Amino acid sequence: MTEQSGTPQDGRDRLGGSALDVAPWLLGAHLTHSDEDGEVTVRVTEVEAYLGPDDPGSHAFRGRTARNASMFGPAGHLYVYFTYGMHYCANIVCGREGWATGLLLRAGEIVEGADLARQRRSHPASDLDLARGPARLAQALGLDRRFDGADAFADPFRLVLPEEPATAVEQGPRVGVSGVAGTADYPWRFWLPGEPTVSRYRPGKQRPARKVDS
Repeated sequence: MTEQSGTPQDGRDRLGGSALDVAPWLLGAHLTHSDEDGEVTVRVTEVEAYLGPDDPGSHAFRGRTARNASMFGPAGHLYVYFTYGMHYCANIVCGREGWATGLLLRAGEIVEGADLARQRRSHPASDLDLARGPARLAQALGLDRRFDGADAFADPFRLVLPEEPATAVEQGPRVGVSGVAGTADYPWRFWLPGEPTVSRYRPGKQRPARKVDS
């Protein structure tokens, strides 16, 4: 798909709706991060939508905190969080300021800077694994909490959306999200069909019911 040549404001406007509506715009988009080590670009092949206070699977479900504050910011900014004590994951904020809706960058293909991405990823067996999964994608791009809240349309980043939203899009339940927000009733994971970099589906573990003292 041909990339659009409009201004960053054009791209930001396209991210101004709910994450569910914006998802096809990010599929096929290119996100570049430049730093002193070089430049890496990923072509996004898979995203997951999170809808803030209306979504039990969202970090913003219980309201604004110091950790998730960037989710409530303007469209086109990054929400980068630390998880499991070892990984970073990155989201693109969508909607109007205060909505806390966004898209997790779940997987992609490294199209520029593969050598640097391999170094950051400790030389995985296959280049298909360089950005297959949200933690791998963030590591390949060199993202951590320093970039939480950064504008994806401004240096050191460059987000370029397609000219048109993807039309051949598959949907399914989100990966590893337990409980109601992980069921088939929430097909909020979107990916480009036939892409080998798309992550494997893994359902969330159901938490045991809490024992209530009588």
